[in-house]
Amino acid sequence: MAADTSVHAQATGTPSLIAQGAGISLTVKDLEKSLAWYTGVVGFAIDRRIEREGKLRGVALKAGNVRISINQDDGAKGWTRVKGEGFSILITTDQNIDDIARGIKSRGGVLDMEPADMPWGTRAFRLRDLDGYRFTISSPRPA
Repeated sequence: MAADTSVHAQATGTPSLIAQGAGISLTVKDLEKSLAWYTGVVGFAIDRRIEREGKLRGVALKAGNVRISINQDDGAKGWTRVKGEGFSILITTDQNIDDIARGIKSRGGVLDMEPADMPWGTRAFRLRDLDGYRFTISSPRPA
């Protein structure tokens, strides 16, 4: 394993986190509707279904190397609680952003931001799922 050369490690002598992946787990109000949105509108595939006591409780989804789990809200914290506030999920791809956005719109998806060139050299668009979770889908800007 390579030595940790981060500023944190150099300053404290304590190794910093060297992550190799991340997973996202989202609680959704209506699992079936959300599953249809993620698979039918955005283009995720079902990786596996999670059942408890014979009832579907969650679904693990995948799109390339990105993994998202959606889980049925049990209502314990109230059905009207706001979800997705305060953060955004970034998904990167080498695919053509305009083509992806057009496909999402043609399948009934609504974009919060149309594809646009970003000052840091990417092209991106934004959208929200049915529960308000925000996504940015981005790719390197074509040369």
